Amino acid sequence: MARYTGPTTRISRRFGVHLLGSAKALERRNYPPGQHGPKSRRKVSEYSVGLGEKQKLRYVYGLLERQFRRTFEIAKRERGVTGERFMQLLETRLDSVVYLLGLAKSRAAARQFVNHGHIRVNGRKLDIASYSVKPGDEIEVKNAPASRQFATRNLEENRIRNVPGWLTLNAEAFKAAVVRLPKRDEMDQNINEQLIVEFYSRF
Repeated sequence: MARYTGPTTRISRRFGVHLLGSAKALERRNYPPGQHGPKSRRKVSEYSVGLGEKQKLRYVYGLLERQFRRTFEIAKRERGVTGERFMQLLETRLDSVVYLLGLAKSRAAARQFVNHGHIRVNGRKLDIASYSVKPGDEIEVKNAPASRQFATRNLEENRIRNVPGWLTLNAEAFKAAVVRLPKRDEMDQNINEQLIVEFYSRF
């Protein structure tokens, strides 16, 4: 699948929060990129605000517009609050879950880990990063030296990262389980999903 391969820190600087690249670089230059970034005083329209929020969330999960929009359309057809359901669908993607468990240092790395066949779901190999996990699903790192060495290294590096309450992790056994769907306050608080719903409602 195609993905963003351009400058990463530039994206975080554009939105003023750490999305991609180095967090330290954002701390050093916490203003928009470009020659006139620090001095820009352009009036921002409602459309621009909604577009910016949509782009910010899209970069968080590393999706292209087509897949991002398709996920939104699924959320809109389902029961419940569209914005919250949309966030749940993004957060419960298999690559996102692998990242949240600490098995990879980024969602991009998690996507590659899944695509290369290192993850099993309910005992079967699953190499589809967009697979949406459900309560009761069991996730396991493949019992192979390369797979488990990669997972061990990342679990060690990410040990200070807390696993969200809707997931359980047995690091020694390289196994995890989905207990329930995530609640809104367990997902990214820097996103205003209602702005995204309003943005797409224009079309």
